Amino acid sequence: MCNEEYGPVLRRRVHGVDVCTIGFVFGLFVLWPSWCSASEDIRVSLTGQAARVAISSSHPLTIRFPSGQRSIESTPLVMTPEGRGIRINERRFPFPHVFISASHGGLMLTIQSSSGSAPGRMTRKWELNGGVEIKRHQAALVVINQVDVEDYVAGVVTGEINTSWHVEALKAQAVAARTYVLYKKMMNQQQPFDVVSSVQDQVYQGQGKVNARVESAIRSTRGKVITYDRRPILAAYSSTAAGPTEDASYVWDVDVPYLKGVECPFDDLSPRYRWRVAVTLDSLERKFRKLDYGVGFIATITPFTRTPSGRVDRIRILHSRGQLILRGQDFRRVAGYSTILSTQFEIESMGHELILVGKGSGHGVGLCQWGMKEMAELGYSYKAIVGYYYPGTKLLSLSQVNLSPPLLH
Repeated sequence: MCNEEYGPVLRRRVHGVDVCTIGFVFGLFVLWPSWCSASEDIRVSLTGQAARVAISSSHPLTIRFPSGQRSIESTPLVMTPEGRGIRINERRFPFPHVFISASHGGLMLTIQSSSGSAPGRMTRKWELNGGVEIKRHQAALVVINQVDVEDYVAGVVTGEINTSWHVEALKAQAVAARTYVLYKKMMNQQQPFDVVSSVQDQVYQGQGKVNARVESAIRSTRGKVITYDRRPILAAYSSTAAGPTEDASYVWDVDVPYLKGVECPFDDLSPRYRWRVAVTLDSLERKFRKLDYGVGFIATITPFTRTPSGRVDRIRILHSRGQLILRGQDFRRVAGYSTILSTQFEIESMGHELILVGKGSGHGVGLCQWGMKEMAELGYSYKAIVGYYYPGTKLLSLSQVNLSPPLLH
């Protein structure tokens, strides 16, 4: 699901020139021109907390070092952080980052998280196209997949929706995913990666679940981008609007003409169209305190203001230390996005537990995925679907799109 807590920031170009940068996650950036690509490659952060990364391929692997040297290695390669460098199999290298690619074919990664106790560390496997950058950061490794935009889009379609949906829905999702990541790349040119692989941006699963239907949708829409003033738009989307979509200005303080609310009578078959949830006050108080809100014992929680679409804009919390008024989206973030599915809710009762009844899933801005599904089944084309949810936009081929970020005045 696209970006629950997105906060777009406009950034200037450096001396009017687009540059490709690779660096540490926080603050330190190292110019590495030999890694820049003329194609539209996307840099996807798979994790920032890896304790161990194993990489294999059906062909030999090439390791590129910051010095410009290369080494051809057989597989597998096992990497762990060590000192200020990286250990690769039995050798320790002083470099803080390396880039690994296969001579042909894709990569298979097994990433073990550095968080949690050793027996409970999370392990995830990836099948990836492109190359992988491994960066040493503090006591962990950051793993970034550098991949062609079309391969990236295929990995997002499989992560975001059911690939058995109507082909026009798959096409609409592909165009929205491509547009979103190109927007983020345009705005994040001086950052170490363009997007992360989770709901903070788009759910990216690599190539492991890409099937023929997805490949067909990607081919049919190859290079198609939703634009406003010839630039990629912030192509936000969420699961289920359950009513009108939301104006972005109420969610992220972003006022753009193509992210205004529209009616969405198409998503009533979504399993999250209506929901009910119970949250204990004890757990909610702990979550607020963990995030330094200074909340005491909660007495009452009431919606304070609502948006024109009916979602909670501000919520009022009376507690033993005073009063807290915060945004509905921040209330969701504290309680958990998977707990409170949207800000379109009412409070049914409140005792030891807070009982909420609500509608919809996600922030509600832009394209509604379940509405997209129904529109496709009703015979609408992907072009009509994206035109409906992003009014005033125009579909252009990538060669016609301006990928330079707008300048701040």
